[in-house]
Amino acid sequence: MSQKDRRAALIYHAKPKPGKIATVPTKAYNTQRDLALAYSPGVAIPCQEIEKEIDNVYKYTNKGNLVAVISNGSAVLGLGDIGPEASKPVMEGKGLLFKIFADIDVFDIEVDATDIESFVSAVKAISPTFGGINLEDIKAPEAFEIERRLKKEVKIPVMHDDQHGTAIISSAALINALELAEKKIQNVIIVISGAGAAAISCARLYKSFGAKRKNIIMIDSKGVIKNNRKKLSKEKSEFCTDLDYNTLEDAIVNADVFIGLSQGNILTKKMLKSMANNPIVFAMANPDPEIKYDLACSVREDIIMATGRSDHPNQVNNVLGFPFIFRGALDVRATKINEEMKMAAVKALADLAKQPVPEQVNIAYDETRLSFGKDYIIPKPFDPRLISEIPPAVAKAAMESGVAKEPIEDWKNYKEELASRLGNDQKIVRLLHNRAKRSIKHLVFAEADHLDVLKAAQIVFEEKIAIPVLLGHEPVIKDLMKTIDFDEQLKIIDPKSINQSKIRKKYAEAFWKSQKRKGKTLYDTERLLRERNYFGAMMIKNGDADALISGYSRNYPAVIKPILEVIGPEKGVSRVAATNLMITQRGPIFLSDTSINVNPTAKELAIIAQMTSQTVKMFGLNPVLALLSYSNYGSSEFIEAKKITDAINILHRHYPEIDVDGPVQSDFALNKKLLKTRFPFSRLSNKNVNTLIFPNLDSANITYKLMKELNSVLSIGPILMGLSAPVHILQLGASVQEIVNMAAVAAVDAQQKRKK
Repeated sequence: MSQKDRRAALIYHAKPKPGKIATVPTKAYNTQRDLALAYSPGVAIPCQEIEKEIDNVYKYTNKGNLVAVISNGSAVLGLGDIGPEASKPVMEGKGLLFKIFADIDVFDIEVDATDIESFVSAVKAISPTFGGINLEDIKAPEAFEIERRLKKEVKIPVMHDDQHGTAIISSAALINALELAEKKIQNVIIVISGAGAAAISCARLYKSFGAKRKNIIMIDSKGVIKNNRKKLSKEKSEFCTDLDYNTLEDAIVNADVFIGLSQGNILTKKMLKSMANNPIVFAMANPDPEIKYDLACSVREDIIMATGRSDHPNQVNNVLGFPFIFRGALDVRATKINEEMKMAAVKALADLAKQPVPEQVNIAYDETRLSFGKDYIIPKPFDPRLISEIPPAVAKAAMESGVAKEPIEDWKNYKEELASRLGNDQKIVRLLHNRAKRSIKHLVFAEADHLDVLKAAQIVFEEKIAIPVLLGHEPVIKDLMKTIDFDEQLKIIDPKSINQSKIRKKYAEAFWKSQKRKGKTLYDTERLLRERNYFGAMMIKNGDADALISGYSRNYPAVIKPILEVIGPEKGVSRVAATNLMITQRGPIFLSDTSINVNPTAKELAIIAQMTSQTVKMFGLNPVLALLSYSNYGSSEFIEAKKITDAINILHRHYPEIDVDGPVQSDFALNKKLLKTRFPFSRLSNKNVNTLIFPNLDSANITYKLMKELNSVLSIGPILMGLSAPVHILQLGASVQEIVNMAAVAAVDAQQKRKK
């Protein structure tokens, strides 16, 4: 890792508050009565109820949604035995993943104990606090005995993810890969490079699905694990062989499956060529797989390959498993995570890869249509269906195997509850950034001589969201770049510089051709092209860059004017508008029009709604629109309400495919139960509204800014809609993160417009 990356990692973990997770209250605490109920004397009542019946602890505390991530730091990632304190950032990170993928709360516990007895005693002593225990980064062979003891001695689910996570995900991938290769698991020869906790667990789980022990060849740092080897651990002894193999090169000949859990670049081209037809290669060492993906695919066209990396197809990523396995186990109050539950997770993952992929996932990974095949044998980590498919499968297995203490009866309601758990995360932001990275665009930052804009450009470049083009005073930009250690060789352009006179003249002449009948002279356009928003817009129009963002230091009207003059609306579009994406506790909500149209007509409102609908789809969401008013469904005859009714009629007539209705008050639009009770006829009935169209600029802009300030809601926007080129305008004084998010929007917009 470079010095710059090290610094970024340290800043991320240190600022604005040290660490990555925190606790937040879940009950009211504003009044003296609230505090009296929360603590003394009110807290005594649930204590007494739990004393009478211990299972009431699940009713009155957070135990049922609380997992301990526990480690002694003896085998942390690729760092080795670094100790409990040094392992804490990793354990916090695991807690973050539990929360954002499955809405499970976590306390990370770092235990200063290396011997088995001390570790087990410490975990047993604190286990009454938790609904489940995730063991993490504990070295083998101690990890095996620690997990075995704890599973036997505590009455809550225990899983060592290093062992079972990779086993579960790779088993799902293996089942599907074997189906594509038209091979049976009981017949295939499996070579496993690595003999640690993950490798042993993989081999055991493959056996559960039918693999024969005699067909599994395991290799550690000393070579093939054979029966004549002395001082083998109990776990390695399970997979020793009498076959006359000594090295990986020997064992791989005519093998059907290679499982890599060892080190990078140890599987050579020669070895790969010696494998059987339709070889299955899971090279899961990180960051460098046992054989590079592109190299392997160039050697064998018939290969089915997976890695542990996100930049190749078929990523074997533990995040596909552990959050959802614990979610299912917690929701039925399972006493353990048994073999049946792990196998259920495997089958559910394998089956999910064969189902039609939601458009949201295709968009996130910049795919036209993901479908079951060699490049898609396991679901993607951003697949929103994981939360509603894997936990129910695990929960059912727990019930059927007799370890569930709180069986689920209403499965439909349970799946709906699971889907709603992820409404408060920022998954859509991750999807946006991930999509921007799929096709890197050149993005003009029109105010790069401001520190926050330059910081954002640095993040955009380092995260590979886009390639920045920096506009502004070159000496200032270079000085600021030194200040923040941003030493990349990027294009820096000062539109006023003599060095840009030739290109400025070219842009001015092109601009004048579109403006000469609008009162502007060539002299006027040459003068305007010294201004960075005109210059930047002409760069986009001329194809010298892909997208532009501006507006950090100037008010909105001053920035939008040159954009509209140079870029203009898209063909067939009569009205440019803006929407803001708000990441709220209930999920993403789009607000339109927040920046441009002061008092749109009914027809203009319909156009704004239709464009917003398309923008929502760009984010991979199904748009459900409510046109807001102070009245509900024709209850008022005033002209302001009638305007909304007319807009709805236009939308229903010309865009019947859009889920839209109104006029409706905002509380009814956002309260699904209330709307269904009072207005069951509405096209919004029983639907989750995610897009609000406001009657005028006042109401939209005021609402957007109130939400942002009062609730600390993350906002992305204003996102301009209807322009012929990807240009977006920041709010005055936008934060670094807001600029980065808008850069991702501009990059994705450029991708979309390029496709058109």
